[in-house]
Amino acid sequence: MPRDHHRPVHFTDQEFAAIQGGDDPALVNRVAHETANALLHRVRQDPDPAVVERLVTYTDVHGIDAIAELWARVGAHTLPGALWRIYLVRVVIRQNPDEIAYFFERGTAQIGTIDEAVAGAEQPTGPAEILTLADSILHGLYTGDLAVALDRGAAFCRLTAAGATSVADDADLTAGERATELTRRALRLTELAADLTEAAALWRRDSLD
Repeated sequence: MPRDHHRPVHFTDQEFAAIQGGDDPALVNRVAHETANALLHRVRQDPDPAVVERLVTYTDVHGIDAIAELWARVGAHTLPGALWRIYLVRVVIRQNPDEIAYFFERGTAQIGTIDEAVAGAEQPTGPAEILTLADSILHGLYTGDLAVALDRGAAFCRLTAAGATSVADDADLTAGERATELTRRALRLTELAADLTEAAALWRRDSLD
């Protein structure tokens, strides 16, 4: 069953797109890399289920800002950048699981690729299944093959983007503002998918730092 939010999470289009600069970029970069490497190394060495669960649900309690402050201000093709994007995927899903599940199912029907199998969502994919997928992907960062987790996140983003684009096309003649909003979201999801795919490839080459 989906967990109740301890604190409402609201993520605007501007927040979704932006990775802000810091006052001291060198310090921001160093802290981001050190914390991401230390956390991932420690948990993957000893993946205590209680610790992993706290990490997976961290943003439910503390909000996305805490993760963003640590990892959102570095490059996409880095370890902290990749971790941030997977947490972002989970937040996007939990923000509106009914809508995201609809986009995901619509995208799955629209494009005939292996992304459905890679994402690994239960079929049919309703709100409960999409919430389970969000947690499963994030669990994979700490307890499974990290590259597979990143690829699953990328596949989810591609399918959801395709679904949002399809809905935008339907709305174009009767609800122009809605169509524009959905097209913008689809573009951001597509960019997110590309970043996660590249990060997965770098991890497999031992080059994701």
